[in-house]
Amino acid sequence: MWRHRHRYGMRGRLPKPIRLGSVPPVSSFVPHPPRDAEPILLEIAELEAFRLVDLEGLFQDEAGRRMGVSRGTVWRLVQRARKKVAQALSEGRPIQIVLYDAKDEGQPLSGSYS
Repeated sequence: MWRHRHRYGMRGRLPKPIRLGSVPPVSSFVPHPPRDAEPILLEIAELEAFRLVDLEGLFQDEAGRRMGVSRGTVWRLVQRARKKVAQALSEGRPIQIVLYDAKDEGQPLSGSYS
C-alpha cells in the first residue's frame, strides 16, 4: 500500500509516498508505571524503516527498494526512529505510533508490499 508523508518544512518538494509492509498490531507503548509525560510521536514510515533495517536485518538499499524510496531516505527515517525510541526509553515517555493521516479522514491503514 502506498502511503503519503508530510515534509518537515515549507520549502522543497513533497516527499515520495512509501510502501508499507505491515501495519503494527498496537498504536502505542506506555512505560510502567505510567507517567503524565508528553508522548513521542513515531511516524509509520519511521517505524517501517526501523523494522526493516534493525529487526529484519536488511541493508538500507534493500529496505529502500521494498519501501519505494532511496537509501538516503531510509537512513534518515531510521535515524529519526532510533532517536525517538532512545529518547522515550531514557526519559520514560510513551510512544504513540501515528497510524492515521488527516487526508485519509481517520481511516486506518491497511495493505502490504505489492
